[in-house]
Amino acid sequence: MTPNATEPPAPLPSGLTPWPAETAARYVTSGHWDGRPLGALLRDWAARYGDRLAIVAGPDRLTYRQLDERADRMAAGLADLGIRAGDRVLVQLPNTGAFPVLFFALARLGAIPALTLPAHRLTEIGHLARLSGAVAYVIADEYAAFDYRELAAAVRAEAPELRHVLVAGDPGPYTALAKVEAEPRRFPEPDPADVALLLVSGGTTGVPKLIPRTHNDYGYNARASAEACELSDETVYLACLPIAHNFPLACPGMLGTLSVGGRVVLSLSPAPGDAFPLIEAEHVTHTALVPPLIPLWIDAAEWDPADISSLRVLQAGGSKLSADLARTIPDTLGCAVQQVFGMAEGLLNYTRSEDDPETVALTQGRPLSADDELRIVDADGRPVAPGEAGELLVRGPYTLRGYYRAPEVNAVAFTPDGFYCSGDLVRQLPSGHLIVEGRVKDTIDRNGESVSAEEVESHVVSHPQVRRCAAVGLPDPAGEGERICAVVVPDGPAPTVQALRAFLLERGVAAFKLPDRVETIADLPLTAIGKIDKKALRRMLAARDGA
Repeated sequence: MTPNATEPPAPLPSGLTPWPAETAARYVTSGHWDGRPLGALLRDWAARYGDRLAIVAGPDRLTYRQLDERADRMAAGLADLGIRAGDRVLVQLPNTGAFPVLFFALARLGAIPALTLPAHRLTEIGHLARLSGAVAYVIADEYAAFDYRELAAAVRAEAPELRHVLVAGDPGPYTALAKVEAEPRRFPEPDPADVALLLVSGGTTGVPKLIPRTHNDYGYNARASAEACELSDETVYLACLPIAHNFPLACPGMLGTLSVGGRVVLSLSPAPGDAFPLIEAEHVTHTALVPPLIPLWIDAAEWDPADISSLRVLQAGGSKLSADLARTIPDTLGCAVQQVFGMAEGLLNYTRSEDDPETVALTQGRPLSADDELRIVDADGRPVAPGEAGELLVRGPYTLRGYYRAPEVNAVAFTPDGFYCSGDLVRQLPSGHLIVEGRVKDTIDRNGESVSAEEVESHVVSHPQVRRCAAVGLPDPAGEGERICAVVVPDGPAPTVQALRAFLLERGVAAFKLPDRVETIADLPLTAIGKIDKKALRRMLAARDGA
């Protein structure tokens, strides 16, 4: 980890930590960065693919030309509300037709969407509203039995900079998103080297971080992913994971599919009862799931009458897919499996169609770009021997150089010469394929979401009956991934798991961060240097389970 002689570039007013000038020039020369803003890319696609079907979302069926026109009209309506280039807009929408129209409308304006998840609640949304300085908040009216208009009222109380709340559906006291439109007009194109969108990092610290992605790097992310995954104008991609996730948005996801003239089908959920009928009706060829959902699909395929034989490729990512499960997918679901290991911060790895079945089952893919630079290092930052496990460090043409407005985090998350310290423990094979061995950082992979153990602990100890807490991930007996176990030192009677979950929901904690299990202990074990010994806690829990 030898630093360059020069200091890294200072963050821009937009919050972006730019690539060094000579590195950026190399990415332009190599053709990775094409200098086209995301809004202009849609215009290119509409000119090329015209009346081909682009988006299917419930009753909405939009051609490329219609998507382009609706984005233009909404961009003008947003501008009439006073939203300008560089303004941040907090977006919390499920997988409906409103999302792609809004996404490209903001890109046309040069406004910056901060893409949050439907599962986020006041704790996360309030923090992200303040961190981003968002001037508008776009929500659904209701989704999954939750009223987002009530959440908006609480968020506005915490984030006075929010001037507008726009609602897809019944607006209540706010503005209907469907009425935000005006006669189209041209706007100055944003700088393709500046921030296009902000993704949310699950991260390892107590609060979510924002990941700035530029027009240049995100366009390349989607375009190169589409090429690596061999998408074409015959591709029908089912987005059933939350579309605000990097995975279904651009890996290759919605953007990669649109870049080649394919069709994107949006499902409100990944449940087989929602997804299977869409696969049959739209002849879906590609989709993406997190590993814990795959056994549910396999079970459903045995009894569900829907014909899913059009499905050619199932991408698996978000957490590690077991080799045994990977081997069963072709026989049980009738499609190929593609392992995907990546991060919203940048680096993507894919298994390829030419890989032999055991490589697909045992590895998490190889890097997307020839210009992805990887280091695998030990705890002291020294390169490990070839084939040995170590922490993955990366930099490249679509990997960020700094989180958004987070100088203290950036000081430890990046090396002086710009490598991102991923916190992932990996081994690299001579073929370049990576095998993920675990995490250096203290996170729990719950249903494909990376949950900070520190964040869970900070919420749990706020309960009046909890003195101390350690959160650990335990194998999920229902399938892939982990469950969250809160090991607490109680102050009096310990809260039950039901009481603790209800308390955390009342605090506005997202449901995917709630403990699945609560265990009590007289005191937390410590390592020799005074840190909580989570290995000892896992051994204790295993012994309790065995007993």
